[in-house]
Amino acid sequence: MHVYSSMGLLLLVLFFGVTGLTLNHPEWTFGLHATTSTKTGDIPGSARVNGKLDLLALSQYLRKSDGVHGDVSDFGLTSTQGFISYRGPGYAADVTIDVAANTYKLDIQNQGLIGILDDLHRGRATNRAWGWVIDISAGILVLTALAGLSLQLVLRKRRTSALIIAATGGAIASWIAITTLR
Repeated sequence: MHVYSSMGLLLLVLFFGVTGLTLNHPEWTFGLHATTSTKTGDIPGSARVNGKLDLLALSQYLRKSDGVHGDVSDFGLTSTQGFISYRGPGYAADVTIDVAANTYKLDIQNQGLIGILDDLHRGRATNRAWGWVIDISAGILVLTALAGLSLQLVLRKRRTSALIIAATGGAIASWIAITTLR
């Protein structure tokens, strides 16, 4: 069980290990830096229904004309202004709308490959299927660790040293966590 679950999750363990390092060291971009861009434009007539601004129609227009993608995370509209926010792994786009002037401003931020991988590690701006990948991976990792511990407890020659090493590692990690919280 221990060997098969480890091999089955080898790439996921590698992924979460590497992205754990890049999350802990955001300066490690490997030359893949974030980019930001700003676009402005006029709100098209197709985004108005019965003389009123339709945010859904505007959103569809922005997706086609400006390549906006991601899920809509927030939106709002008053008689004078509005906004739409889009989020995806490593991606954010925010639209500010001036209803009276019939214009919009679009700010797009692409975090690059490292930002995408880090957001996947966190499960930020991802779908339910990716959440299941994270949960299943975590469950199998827990089972793998417990299988490894059980194996060490069964092997008489290794039992004492394995328990001492596990207790020492746990004590050091606990001490670091407690001193960090102070």
